[in-house]
Amino acid sequence: MREKLTQQSTNAVVMIRPHRFYPNPETALDNAFQQEFVADAPDTISARAQAEFDCAVETLSAAGVVVHVFEDTPTPAKPDAVFPNNWFSTHHDGRVALYPMHTPSRRPERRLDLIERLRERYRVTEVVDYSPYEKRGLYLEGTGSLVLDHVHRIAYVSLSRRADREPLEKFCADFAYEPLTFTSSGDDGRPIYHTNVMMCLGSQFALVGLEMIDDPAQRERVRARLEETGKTIIALDCNQIANFAGNALDLRNEQDKLLVLSARAAAHLTGEQRTTLERFARLLPLSLPTIEFAGGSARCMLATIHLPLR
Repeated sequence: MREKLTQQSTNAVVMIRPHRFYPNPETALDNAFQQEFVADAPDTISARAQAEFDCAVETLSAAGVVVHVFEDTPTPAKPDAVFPNNWFSTHHDGRVALYPMHTPSRRPERRLDLIERLRERYRVTEVVDYSPYEKRGLYLEGTGSLVLDHVHRIAYVSLSRRADREPLEKFCADFAYEPLTFTSSGDDGRPIYHTNVMMCLGSQFALVGLEMIDDPAQRERVRARLEETGKTIIALDCNQIANFAGNALDLRNEQDKLLVLSARAAAHLTGEQRTTLERFARLLPLSLPTIEFAGGSARCMLATIHLPLR
């Protein structure tokens, strides 16, 4: 019965407006998507990121998505606060999960005041806190590490320094998901740091960088599981992944399905891929050139709300 009541997509998201934005040198150690940005002063970079954020909120709201905007707190400095999907996730049964973060500078992003604000509109039954794993050097960075099939209860995870087996298995046991793990790497041989930069699950489709999954048996297992669960697979190459084509999110409004991605990502889709995607959703590109310097894109900016309304 639970699966029949569960939807893959949602119409509500949380977004954090950045206060002090810059590519974080700590996260650059294992994030091959991150680029150094030295052309402008920090205040200028932050202002550009804020303008991109505000335009993204306006675009999403105009498309009928419910956007809950929270301002980043000014201290301590949190350069990656614009990417809230890494520190919490919400679930259909009213639970909220808090996650262990690999980089110490990102841990202050966890905000219980934000969860309390969500309680004003949504029913929050329990907060499940996995952050104590940080004391043991084990990490699982939210729906960056976890690409969740909510309907079929599958957690696709590319294992990395930011996605360890033990917290993953604990999450899956607590929330009744089947873990499907693999390893993946980019052209430079570095492991993919977050699953959601190389995989997006829609209600009826999957954007996935299958060629980046190193082991042929793992690659075939992922392909087979996606097909078994009725997904039309749109395979992305390494260049498309490097340009954030996998970092997209399936949302909905009252009438339509929407695929939110960056303008850069949309520009790197082929005509055939775009045609296939448009069978399932209307593409909603966001212009994020400054924010993408930090190694994340549209999906990373959106923490989805699956909680029941009060």
